[in-house]
Amino acid sequence: GFFSVYTSPWFSAVYLLLLVSLVGCILPRSFVSLRALRARPPKAPRNFSRLPASASFETDASVDDVLAAGRRALGRARVDKVIEGGSGELRAEKGYLREAGNLVFHISVVVVLLGVAFGTLFGYRGTAIVTEGDGFSNVLTQYDEFASGSLFDTDKLPPFSLTLDKFTARFQLSGPQRGAPRKFEATGRYAPTPTSAERPFDITVNHPLKIHGTSVYLVGQGYAPIIKITDAQGHVAFNGAVPFLPTDPSYTSTGVVKVPDARPEQLGFQGFFLPTAVAGSDGVAISAFPAAANPHLGLFVWHGNLGLDSGQSQSVYVLDKSKMKQYKAANGKGFPISLNQGQTQKLPGGGTIQFVDLRQFVRFQFSSSPWVKVPLFGVAAGVLGLILSLSIKPRRTWIRARREGSRTVVDVAVLDRVPRDDLPADLDDFLQRFRESLGESVEENPA
Repeated sequence: GFFSVYTSPWFSAVYLLLLVSLVGCILPRSFVSLRALRARPPKAPRNFSRLPASASFETDASVDDVLAAGRRALGRARVDKVIEGGSGELRAEKGYLREAGNLVFHISVVVVLLGVAFGTLFGYRGTAIVTEGDGFSNVLTQYDEFASGSLFDTDKLPPFSLTLDKFTARFQLSGPQRGAPRKFEATGRYAPTPTSAERPFDITVNHPLKIHGTSVYLVGQGYAPIIKITDAQGHVAFNGAVPFLPTDPSYTSTGVVKVPDARPEQLGFQGFFLPTAVAGSDGVAISAFPAAANPHLGLFVWHGNLGLDSGQSQSVYVLDKSKMKQYKAANGKGFPISLNQGQTQKLPGGGTIQFVDLRQFVRFQFSSSPWVKVPLFGVAAGVLGLILSLSIKPRRTWIRARREGSRTVVDVAVLDRVPRDDLPADLDDFLQRFRESLGESVEENPA
């Protein structure tokens, strides 16, 4: 399991421990937050000067008027009013949603983890190459690559099928980005179930086809020359499209052709395909452009036993040469086969090979992830919770008013439960609103 990270026991252990840790953090904090939501603002400290920000001023307004003005200036804060003899006090607290934002953020992480875990355990992903004119049925044997979650049942693959009618590829013709892809579009027909009528589809990059919870993405393309091979006895041993896999931006491609029905010996071909063949500086043909302006096929041929009769599976893109011999040319090197579209060449052991036509193929990715939107909702909620926790200031404010002679002395103090550098400036703004609510001049500085 060292290289299979996501399926290894130690990764699962870390994943589960993270989940348990988050839940263990959320539960006690939820009870604390619930108690805080129900609690009343705390009693004012005796000495305001010991708090990080405090101020006092005198006014002609009565104690009741001061407390009423203070209540208006406090806005939406939770406020308790206390009257004792000739003095009064306002106890205010706001910012309860900050802790709620923290809880939402942590809960969203749990939601994302559960959504990803469920989608991974019950989902699947695979790729398949489909040539123009050919079809695909959603069964395991049709996939080139396939991986699924440990709880996914491959017998329950959605029974849809599709046929690729045409693939359109356009490339930049000039300029610094010459050869860059500009349009990839696959069109055809699909049937959601074996008994359903076929429906048209149009798949482009980042715009998949969705069938019964499975998304079909267009993730690659290339060329599939149609090759016709006759054996030494004159029988057509092979006639079909062979996908050649691109290896560079100009779509220089490599491929393998296996002919198990050739007689008297099986044949194997390995070589390259050039969509726009030109002679390089050393005389060797290269591809100058990814579009098929001058298609060229170059192959070498082997004869013998392909190893297909052993019952052991083989990759269609790899030629097993362990039981085969290469045909040699007069110079002792491999016998070269060089074909342009429509050309035919004789094989050294008898028979012929013909480059009949050219088609394009598409590499489709089929993926299904249940609850795929759950992580998205979790991330959105997490961002919202993070914004709340970072922007909301959990603040306590106390206003104390007492009558001394013909004047009322007002003491104000504020305390942030999360330390911030802007507390004195916020206190000045609050005092300005407070004194404006009292109808006093804002230029008069507090004592």
